[in-house]
Amino acid sequence: MAALQIPNRTERTIVTAGDAVFTVLSAAVRPFRRRTPPASPARILLLRVERIGDLLMALPAIADVRAAAPDAEIDLVVGSWNEPIARSLRGVDRVYTVDPSWLARGAPGLSLPALLGVATQWRARNYDVAMNFEPDVRTNLVLAFAGARWTAGYRTGGGGPLLDQSLDYRPSEHTTDNARRLVATALRVPLTPVSPRILEVPGANRREADALLAGARRPLVAMHVSGGWPVKQWEPDHFAAVARSLAASRGATIVLTGAPEDAALVGRVTSTLPPSRLIDATSAASLLTVAAVLERCDLMITGDTGPMHLAAAVGTPIVAVFGPSDPARYAPRGSRDRVVRVDLPCAPCNRIRLPPARCTGRTPDCLALVTPDRVLAAALGVLDASQDDLRNIPA
Repeated sequence: MAALQIPNRTERTIVTAGDAVFTVLSAAVRPFRRRTPPASPARILLLRVERIGDLLMALPAIADVRAAAPDAEIDLVVGSWNEPIARSLRGVDRVYTVDPSWLARGAPGLSLPALLGVATQWRARNYDVAMNFEPDVRTNLVLAFAGARWTAGYRTGGGGPLLDQSLDYRPSEHTTDNARRLVATALRVPLTPVSPRILEVPGANRREADALLAGARRPLVAMHVSGGWPVKQWEPDHFAAVARSLAASRGATIVLTGAPEDAALVGRVTSTLPPSRLIDATSAASLLTVAAVLERCDLMITGDTGPMHLAAAVGTPIVAVFGPSDPARYAPRGSRDRVVRVDLPCAPCNRIRLPPARCTGRTPDCLALVTPDRVLAAALGVLDASQDDLRNIPA
């Protein structure tokens, strides 16, 4: 049985016991269930119900599925927060939305039994292959209830015995690489290079972005102040200090992104900038419009957030402040992207949902020690490199 990558001891014990039961049940039914991976799958189900960044990091793997099965019908299951992105993907034929209770924010969400009931409805599609990009026993169970001829996913979050093909999730590798390795193994295809620009923004959203940015002076520097989780929150006043310096030294226009609930954090920056150097893009209602805004920016400064991955997906250079998150797993990987962090014995701990007690209710040391000067230096370096690239383009 695989070693489970579950930090909480109680949860790990429960999942270990569940896997033991699943192993016994799978062994009992295996003689009556002769399953082989289909050579040419006609219908494929993909599962990625976690947050915005998680789906965006899976886009290269979804592109791999389409390349490996160009004639197949590909259905994608996502959380409702990711529906606009999912429906914009050319390689996806059908999108289902489910909001698990453990992921839904501000709403009750579906319990696991309710999710299993939804999954049984997908059986009518007669999937040849189903893949789960999440190392999670609950979504592995959902995948099993979908009734595909062949299932593949990760065993290290539990639920491996439920799958026909289960891989170890490699925490030392990038999330994108783990997802692509799953596709290569399940569909028996080699990995090929993919473009770093993996999201195509619809024209309507680009027109909305043009209206928001009309008349703005370059360079356009996007800034996402909210960390999403308290333990990932870099000091808002540090963002403000960087914004003021870029506006003063480079004449930059600061483009602020965020959700309505981020208003207080965003206000800590807007209150320190003159209106002529500021665009508040928090009014952008659609994720795809935010993507279009970021696509037009010369740089984005952010923490490890969903909008960071959105900027990466449209090819915008990024300066990312990392604290407890592991850059090896989550960092943007464009040629001009920069990660700013400090080396500490305890960082990165990657304990986002259950941070250590000493980091709860305060800015953790791995973020508190990242100074505005370091982020500003990285931002200036990216802007200078971008200008050099433009000067080297043949006339």
